[in-house]
Amino acid sequence: MSDQTAVGGHAAARKGPFSSWRTDLPASIVVALVALPLCLGVALASGAPLFAGLIAGVVGGVVVGLLSKSPLSVSGPAAGLTAIVFTAIESLPSYETFLLAVVLAGIFQIGFSLTKGGVLAEFVPSSVITGMLAAIGLILILKQLPHAVGYDGDPEGSFTFWQRDGSNTLTVLFDILRDNIVWGAALIAAISLAFLFWWDKARPKEGPLRLLPGPLVVVAFGIGANTFFQAVMPELAVAPSHLVRVPISESPAAFFALFRLPEFASIGNGTVWTVALTVAIVASLESLLSVKAVDELDPERRVTDKNRELLAQGAGNLVSGLIGGIPVTSVIVRSSANVEAGAQSRLSTILHSIWLLLSIALIPFVLNLIPLSALAAVLIATGYKLAKPKLFTERWKQGMTQFIPFVATVVAILLTDLLIGIVIGILIGLAIVIWRSTADVITYVENGDAVMVRAKRNLYFIHKVQLQAAFERVPNDRTVLVDMSDAQYVDLDNVDIINTFVKGAPFRNLRVVIKSDPRGKVAELVDAPLSTARAT
Repeated sequence: MSDQTAVGGHAAARKGPFSSWRTDLPASIVVALVALPLCLGVALASGAPLFAGLIAGVVGGVVVGLLSKSPLSVSGPAAGLTAIVFTAIESLPSYETFLLAVVLAGIFQIGFSLTKGGVLAEFVPSSVITGMLAAIGLILILKQLPHAVGYDGDPEGSFTFWQRDGSNTLTVLFDILRDNIVWGAALIAAISLAFLFWWDKARPKEGPLRLLPGPLVVVAFGIGANTFFQAVMPELAVAPSHLVRVPISESPAAFFALFRLPEFASIGNGTVWTVALTVAIVASLESLLSVKAVDELDPERRVTDKNRELLAQGAGNLVSGLIGGIPVTSVIVRSSANVEAGAQSRLSTILHSIWLLLSIALIPFVLNLIPLSALAAVLIATGYKLAKPKLFTERWKQGMTQFIPFVATVVAILLTDLLIGIVIGILIGLAIVIWRSTADVITYVENGDAVMVRAKRNLYFIHKVQLQAAFERVPNDRTVLVDMSDAQYVDLDNVDIINTFVKGAPFRNLRVVIKSDPRGKVAELVDAPLSTARAT
């Protein structure tokens, strides 16, 4: 069997790992352009060295990309871990001590894979997964709008609603409307967005131009436009603080000095182990949820081996920690950009990291010319595709049992974070399941002197109220059929209610007949006198 399980065929897997290079190559460039500012931004928001974010981005693509069985998922530093990483770096003696925790977290994740922990992802409802995708899309739009108009108050890579200075995503947008618009940045973003949406429709189906990545054109345009502004219209030029900022090394020795090693002497520090376990659990959950979401986006509907994914993520964190990087997870933003760019295999994931490494090693001065507003346009376009209005209308048409968990997940993720929002969505979905399982389980019918109390399906403790209410409706002087033939299982709480009703029947001149599924145990458990109750 191929290492890529597919619904509806395994054509991509049969062709070989590099057969789709014509589409994977341009897709990898798009992902690298998206990943670059996010790697830097997540590192900044985490309180880690900027280069540590780039290390994690490279490791996430090469190491995880080689070991994972997910054809389209892209791994790297994740915004969902920024608060945990920031707190850990602050609480540990040094950044090198934190690197040791990252190494241990990777080992924990490898252990999770060996114990088949990947099965946890299968318990998340599809309505919650699509809610997560829509929420990420809305967050991208809301969080990138400030960068699109040249506002620096919201750090690149921050996805949290509440910021450390007390402001939030919405107040930042109001601040922008007052007096913080940089018109040069806004013009670059507006033209870039218009081009990206136009290119999606106008891209040729044949010829070399069909492989031209729209984001690459946008980045080139952004550099050219800002250079023009600086020379001709300085008042429109984008400030250096709103350009990509990659660390520049003066020599190869200085470049390699940016890598750091873990402080293994701190292995006995209890806080290190606590941080490691926390990072392992959160990173594993985020990766599993992201991979499951990417499987939903995959046009071929391939299904990723979740346990193998945990192994790949663990290896990625092990390597990242060993050379100075922050933790990695599978991340939905880069992954969705990968899908939208037309990638077909893991080659795109691997290549994007190679472009990252080569660019930061060889041409960091060129990267530092890219306006963040141009990259913001790329992310806003990606966010729109994740949160299209059509997605909301489709869930609405599927009914409230799908729409409510979907919307709850979207709102919860917007106001809290990814994991808390997912948990809230799951709990609301579970509450709906319980509500549906308790609704109309007991049927009550009167016909002359006869009464039927019937269970439509198995009875559990949550059905006690309905069963008790049905028995309380029975008038005196009746023949009562308690029909449990459709219930293969009735728990003892409900059996006790039946017993209580049967024992009190003689005092109300009731004749009770119990009808039980032959495979069930209801009749055998009823302990009323035989003259009153009879099993059929």
